[in-house]
Amino acid sequence: MWTQGEKETEGQPITVAKYTGLHSLRHFFASRCINQPQHGGLGLPPKVVQERMGHPSIAMTMDVYGHLFPSTDDSYALATAEQTVLSAANAT
Repeated sequence: MWTQGEKETEGQPITVAKYTGLHSLRHFFASRCINQPQHGGLGLPPKVVQERMGHPSIAMTMDVYGHLFPSTDDSYALATAEQTVLSAANAT
């Protein structure tokens, strides 16, 4: 599928779907299952999406749709906590 904001070779936005027909409906269904409720989706966990899509393994689901699942990267929270601890240590 196309990435949001992707451009053609001439620099124009892509306006034609990469997939058409029933296959595109399958991708639409999967993305709706994955998207968070506040964005109009169902917010289902990967294992449930795997079962609904009929994939033989969770690896297949994550290979195809992993980029759609919310990130669990806690680096911002960890950096904030580190700054708080260091500021408190420097203040004493």
